[in-house]
Amino acid sequence: MSETFADVWDAIEDTPEQAANLKARAALMREIERWTRDSGLTQTQAARQLGITQPRLSDLMRGRIDKFSLDALVNMTGAAGLEVTVTVRRHAA
Repeated sequence: MSETFADVWDAIEDTPEQAANLKARAALMREIERWTRDSGLTQTQAARQLGITQPRLSDLMRGRIDKFSLDALVNMTGAAGLEVTVTVRRHAA
């Protein structure tokens, strides 16, 4: 019997809470990566603006999600001048 999931995060995490945390972190990482690429800054300059080191930014650009907390990513988006909004909805029954 095969199991189906709403997305990859639900498939790889043990709980819906863990999957939700990964989804939020992945979304923030994508936006920071997009900002970095679109900014025209070098990784060193972008990292300085984000308040992190260039090797840490390199980890983010390579998708090393395990290296970043939700708090750290929210702080980086603010430092980049990006606005974070949160949407909460009920699961379909």
